[in-house]
This record gives sequence, structure tokens and C-alpha cells, in this order.
Amino acid sequence: MLLCLLLYSLTVKPLFPIFQVPPWYRSYLRVFSLKIITQLNTVNSRTLTTLPRTNNDVISSTVNDIIETVQTVPSEDFRDAGLVTSIGDGVAKVIGLTGVQAGEQVRFASGVFGIALNLERELVGVALFGNDDEVSEGDRVFRSHQIISIASGPQLLGRVVDSLGNTIDGNAAPIHAATDYTLLDVKAPGIIARESVRQPLQTGIVAVDSMIPLGKGQRELIIGDRQTGKTAIAIDTILNQRALHVSAAHNPNRVFCVYVAVGQKRSTVAQLVARLRKEDALPFTTVVAATASDAAALQYLAPYAGCTIGEYYRDTKQHALIIYDDLSKQAVAYRQMSLLLRRPPGREAYPGDVFYLHSRLLERSAKVSADLGAGSLTALPIIETQQGDVSAYIPTNVISITDGQIFLEKELFNRGIIPAINVGLSVSRIGSAAQVSAMKKVAGSLKLELAQFREVEAFVSFAGDLDESTLQTLARGVRLVELLKQKQFSPRSVAEQVTLIHAGLSGALDKRPVDKIRSATELLLVELSLSGLTVVDAAGNLNSENLETVIRNALA
Repeated sequence: MLLCLLLYSLTVKPLFPIFQVPPWYRSYLRVFSLKIITQLNTVNSRTLTTLPRTNNDVISSTVNDIIETVQTVPSEDFRDAGLVTSIGDGVAKVIGLTGVQAGEQVRFASGVFGIALNLERELVGVALFGNDDEVSEGDRVFRSHQIISIASGPQLLGRVVDSLGNTIDGNAAPIHAATDYTLLDVKAPGIIARESVRQPLQTGIVAVDSMIPLGKGQRELIIGDRQTGKTAIAIDTILNQRALHVSAAHNPNRVFCVYVAVGQKRSTVAQLVARLRKEDALPFTTVVAATASDAAALQYLAPYAGCTIGEYYRDTKQHALIIYDDLSKQAVAYRQMSLLLRRPPGREAYPGDVFYLHSRLLERSAKVSADLGAGSLTALPIIETQQGDVSAYIPTNVISITDGQIFLEKELFNRGIIPAINVGLSVSRIGSAAQVSAMKKVAGSLKLELAQFREVEAFVSFAGDLDESTLQTLARGVRLVELLKQKQFSPRSVAEQVTLIHAGLSGALDKRPVDKIRSATELLLVELSLSGLTVVDAAGNLNSENLETVIRNALA
């Protein structure tokens, strides 16, 4: 026992420089001595109470058993197996596994799995997928000889899966072929493999489709404080794809959806799945969930899992939409793992490669060239800000990666303006290239009108007498704001959006009281539905005569 304590003391803090040994050997001695001490304590309490103290055969056999157990790893040359030297907070340090690769899945003796992240000279840092209470120092660890991969394909439509592709919705697991499995972290398409974004992706939200248009293959950030309606915009975009799936079984323009929930409550994810099922949107949607109770490693991998599922449609000449809700929680999980793995912290304690964490993920969203099938993967990442601070580390990173942002403002939300989009800070770098022809003609001046209204509104309290043009700007702006208000789960078609916007910009609503704008909106939509007139044809072209007729009849 004294010899074991001496060995253990040398592994913790050597007493004299002459006794210092390499770190990897100290780790090995630490595990070796701890197992001997633990086993001897068991022997003393159970066996030696019934045997004489001088019975050295019992102690010798116990020590020999431990030596045989521990030395099975060195006999394998530490290449495919190892021993846990420390465990805590979901991260294990392992001696051995000299042949392991970065990103490879490993298995602990207790059945818990993990991913090898740190490949140090003497140790391997492993992030656990399960409960670290089931792993203890001295446990064996084995390689899987397989980089983390996930199954994809149409079998996952309508299902809820975790970050490793395992179904968690209580139904039978789908059957996958070996060819269905794809690496989680792959290289994004190159420049030659891409083409310009010009096909519109309709969200069904009037304010977005008219002023901040999205295109298939675009990456548009949704950013704002908590409880400002970020997820609502993403869910409405999913619901708006329902018409494409209902209209034809093999509509080439239909969009399959992937929703990635990171760090949310399980009850919240369950409510979202129930809403998608109620709105008949779940059959063309896959939900990837890594909730707040899951390990940090699963929250880190969830967006990559969702992206891999979405890439299946992009690479098979189809279109997909993926929503990351939200990437700020993924960054927090990655920071937690990095700090526990002793990686050097940087700004806001995030590791130096946190930008690369998001850039290599979002770069995989693209509109690929016709030679590769002309498929697309559109990304709507969500970032949560603190007190509207868009200059923080993670928000500025993702803003610089994406092709524009939809900024939601808490003040507008509290005033009942929903969606609470700040027109001045929101932008789409694709612009009108991703709009249908009818929307280009009608909504060209909408953003300018609202920007002028916001500017005048900010200073109207300081002014005395206002001139006629200023009063006209205020009156028009107030009515446009009312016109753009939209309830959740009620996406609108292109024809409905064009009709409402033209009615607002043409002055047809200028003389109506502000509190009557909502009723006028309903009248316009009812007249459009009952008249049977085609305002926007299948090619997206505008029929101006029919549009004027609908507005005139509705507001007469």
C-alpha cells in the first residue's frame, strides 16, 4: 500500500526533480496505482478480515490480476485502445489511442460513446455523448475506426432525430443502406461548383418577401433579442412551402425543410413538432434536436448533422431549407468543450477557431451549378443578441459570413408590430435578383418609403408645424406599417402580397383611418379570392389591369 501511495504521489506532484517522469507515464502510473489502491481496499475489507495478515498470497494474486488487466493495453501498443486518466464535465482525458483520428467516434467500456477532439502528444481529449457518471478513471476506451457520420435521405422526412441520426420520436427506426451514411463535417462546394442565386424562396411574410427577398442557396441571418419572433419567421417559412408539396407530387420547385434545435427545452421542441404536424408541414420536414439537457458535444454536432441531411437534397437535384435555431447556443457549447479541453481562450473566452466553426458550416449552403444538378441548400441561421448588441463577437462573425440579415427589434415587438423587423438594419445582399417580376414592379419603393417614415417619426416630437409633404410621409408610413403586420402561422401567397403592397403604395388606403387598415386588408384578400382574377401568373408576371380591378372593387 505504501508503494502504491508513493507511485500516486509521484504522478500528482514529484517531491524531487530526480523523480520527475514524462507526463504520459505519470498518467499511466496514476491509473495503475489508483486501481491497485482501490482493489487492495476491497481486499482488506472483504478478504483480509477472514485471513491472517501474513497471507501474502492473497495480496500477490490481487496485484497480479490488476497488472494483467492494466497491461493488456500496452500489449496492444496503445494504438486502438486506451485508458481514462481523468473524467469530468463531459470531457475525458485518455492515455493511448495513438492511432485515433480527429473527429473519430470512440467507445468506453461502459457503452458510452464520444468524439476524439484533442490529439495531444501523450493524451487524447474526448468529449462524451452521454452521462459522464457512467465513466470512471481507469476505464478502457476503444476506437471505432470511423469518423462521425450520419444517415440521410427521404426516410428521415417527418422524423425527429438526435445529432447522431438516431430517431427520438418513439417510432420505429428507418432502414438505411450503407451508402446512406455521410460524414458530418465535409468540405463545402467550391466556386466552380456554384452558380448565382436567382431563384426566389418565398417565406410567405410580406415584409420579408417585399424588402428582404430570399433566394434558393442564400444564407440569411435572423438576429435579435430573445422573445422577438425569430423562430416564428423560420417556422412561417417552413409552412409556406406546404403549397408546393400539395400542388404536385413531383413539383421540381418544392423545398424540403430541416429544423435544427440547439439548446432548447424538450417541451419547446415537442410543441414545435406538434405545430408542424397540425399544419401538415411535418411530412416534408426533418427535426434535429440537441436539447439543453443533452451533452455539449451533441449540441456542437447538431447543426452539422442537420446540414448533412439537407445536403442530400441539394446533391440529388432538389431544394432544401435548413434552419439553425440557434447558432449562439452552439457556440456556447463549443466554448464549454474547448475550455474543458484546455484550449487557449480568446475574445469572450471563445476559442480562436469559433469563426471557422460557423463559416465551414454555412459555406455548405449553396446553389450548385447545372452540371451538378442545379440543386440548392438555403440556410436561415438564428443568433440571439443581448440588449440589441449586434457588435458582440458571435453576431459580428455570423453577419460577416451570411448574405444578409433580418434584424428584429425588441421595441417594435413591444409596440405590437409583428414581425418586428428593423428595416434600416435588415438587408439581403441578393436583392431583387431573388424576386419574381411582379414583386419587383410593385415593391421597389417600399423600403425607401418606410425608411423615410422612420426618420421623420424620430424627429416629429421635436417639431412644431409640419409641412404638407412631411404629414403625407407620416400618414403613408403609419398605414404601411399597419399593412405589413401579419399573424403567425398565416403565410401569404405572392398574389396576396402584391395586392396589399400595391394598395398601400398607390395611395388607395391613404384616406382610410389607421384603425380601419386591418379590415381593409381583409377586404382585399377576400375580393382577390372570390373574384377569380389572376393578378400574378405562374411565371411571376404582373397583370396590372386585374390588380387595379381587385383593389377598386374591394375598397369601393
